[in-house]
Amino acid sequence: MNGISRKDFALIGQWIKPGSRVLDLGCGDGALLRELKDTRSIEGYGIEIDDANILACAQKGVNVIQGDLEHDLFGFEDQSFDYVILSRTLQTMRNTECILKEMLRIGRQGIVTFPNFGYWKNRLQIWQGHMPRSADMPYQWYNTPNIHLCTVRDFEDLCAQHDFAILERAVLTNGRSVALLPNLLGSLAIFRFEQRR
Repeated sequence: MNGISRKDFALIGQWIKPGSRVLDLGCGDGALLRELKDTRSIEGYGIEIDDANILACAQKGVNVIQGDLEHDLFGFEDQSFDYVILSRTLQTMRNTECILKEMLRIGRQGIVTFPNFGYWKNRLQIWQGHMPRSADMPYQWYNTPNIHLCTVRDFEDLCAQHDFAILERAVLTNGRSVALLPNLLGSLAIFRFEQRR
């Protein structure tokens, strides 16, 4: 796991109360859930579509269900989790608004992380005539799973449109927090949010 991931995971861990029920959507190899189980004593479950990642989750002792996030969330009861996490997956969703609403139907709070398309190095690559590539967006334009790239400001605007209250926000570059001009200087955004009461 690289330093950026550890900082990302550590921040998410700080936002989660010990003993909580956590659902990780697109949980990958289960590393985040394993860390939260070890450090926050959570009861965690993941949803993942990739066979190799499901095997990796099982090897880590992480509870995982094979499923497609776009179609398989309806089976979860309302407010059955304390937190629903979507880490580095938001930009791959076809129906972003629906996924965010489902997160807050299933869980009391949502946590998302995504690469900030507004990061200055991404802007520079576009200015030079190329689609951006970085540690947070490592794919070429022709093989990327990313279909809905957004900026920090875009996500905040979407939350305002849907009456989601942003509880906490962190923006990172190379694993370090960015406070000054985060939409320009931050490469990875992390938000904790809930439905406004």
